Amino acid sequence: MIDMLISFFKSSGFMALDLGSIIMLGVACLFLYLAIAKGYEPYLLIPISFGMLLANLPLAGLMDQGGLLNLLYEGVHLGIYPPLIFLGVGASTDFSPLIANPKSLLLGAAAQLGIFFAFTGAILLGFNSQEAGSIGIIGGADGPTALYLTSRMAPHLLGAIAIAAYSYMALVPVIQPPIMKLLTTKEERRIKMTTLRPVSKREKILFPIIVTIVVTLIVPPAGPLIGMLMLGNLFKEVGVVPHLVTAAKDTIMYTVTILLGTTVGATARAENFLTAQTLGILAMGLVAFAVGTAGGVIFGKIMCKLSGGKINPLIGAAGVSAVPMAARVVQKVGQKEDPSNFLLMHAMGPNVAGVIGSAVAAGLLLNMFG
Repeated sequence: MIDMLISFFKSSGFMALDLGSIIMLGVACLFLYLAIAKGYEPYLLIPISFGMLLANLPLAGLMDQGGLLNLLYEGVHLGIYPPLIFLGVGASTDFSPLIANPKSLLLGAAAQLGIFFAFTGAILLGFNSQEAGSIGIIGGADGPTALYLTSRMAPHLLGAIAIAAYSYMALVPVIQPPIMKLLTTKEERRIKMTTLRPVSKREKILFPIIVTIVVTLIVPPAGPLIGMLMLGNLFKEVGVVPHLVTAAKDTIMYTVTILLGTTVGATARAENFLTAQTLGILAMGLVAFAVGTAGGVIFGKIMCKLSGGKINPLIGAAGVSAVPMAARVVQKVGQKEDPSNFLLMHAMGPNVAGVIGSAVAAGLLLNMFG
């Protein structure tokens, strides 16, 4: 009996635990704590961190060839999940703030500065063009776009890119406010903006059709992401396919989020994650995201000056693609200075522009280096 117990123990995962696995299990539990106890984007962080937990439990084999998570990961590797996420984002997002204030496109474009800043930095650090593009796209704060681009340009970096992109998306409420406050004055943060004009149903229907045609003709590789984003939005705005809207923004969106998040987390195994290269990618990703936020705020300050103080520069921070998290952060920071200030709808314009901007940036990088 004792021999049987000893044999059983030796065949268990406890005997296979090493320092790397223990560290990664600790990181996974920390992420779970942040998602559950602190509420940091739990829809993203819970599946990601639990996937990380599963992949680092020795001998379970979930990410081995033929393992459950390894099979599900094909949806990431083949670039299937990210466009489906964009379909759900489009079906749940109101583009009216962007249509009502087209100048928001400039803020969305300015916030993509972090992508090209990090791209240049990664080249200087010795990464090749494909790897640098995949690292730079983290600055757009758009997990699906980062995965889509990396699966095409540098699939060997998918694990590190995915963890960095989704972690920084989840930590938007932590990372952005200090940058926003550093670059703006109290008086700027208190600026109240005028109510946006009403947007007609015709404008809402035409917008996704026109954007799809124009953007895909200019940057063809952006077609899968932009096309699915705008298709989802068209479902929403035409008003005649409510079941498709529900399927896109609820059934498909949440199902794919589970599959994407869990398999992305599962790529963060100790042997792949605890390396100097991965830590460098995480650092460059953070720099990219910070510079993107700063770029949006700084351009917001320029627009504030040019408009005679009518634009609150905080809304520039929403130009990164983390929708609607970045817009909510703008609202929160603005209301801390003045509880009667409502910036959410104004921030949604740059936020939606950032989604389009990051997809276009990914298309440009694919066009040039893919």
